Amino acid sequence: VQLQASGGGLVQAGGSLRLSCAYSGSTVNAYHMGWFRQTPGKEREFVAAISWTGVSTHYAASVKGRFTISRDNAKNTVYLQMNSLKPEDTAIYYCAADKELLRAGSRPDEADYWGQGTLVTVSS
Repeated sequence: VQLQASGGGLVQAGGSLRLSCAYSGSTVNAYHMGWFRQTPGKEREFVAAISWTGVSTHYAASVKGRFTISRDNAKNTVYLQMNSLKPEDTAIYYCAADKELLRAGSRPDEADYWGQGTLVTVSS
């Protein structure tokens, strides 16, 4: 499974960004997908996850109600729509694939595959 994240950038507080993660591989649509983020000196933390069908989603408490994860299996892409961004959302965002559905509290070592990160910077 290969993952390629994109869509990061600089945005003012209160603004929005949409991250994308293109995935490929012979069995990739059987994988649940997720997003984590990491800031310098801190462990990578769970942000959101979506089942391979797209029916089930999970969010970290810090982003619930502001972020929305979705996927389009026809386009082999998972998205993270981020609204009402705050400076504390500044981080490198990573997409991940896993055979088990990740959820709030999931550790990064639970993910099977990782994409490269995309930097999101929210200015105050």
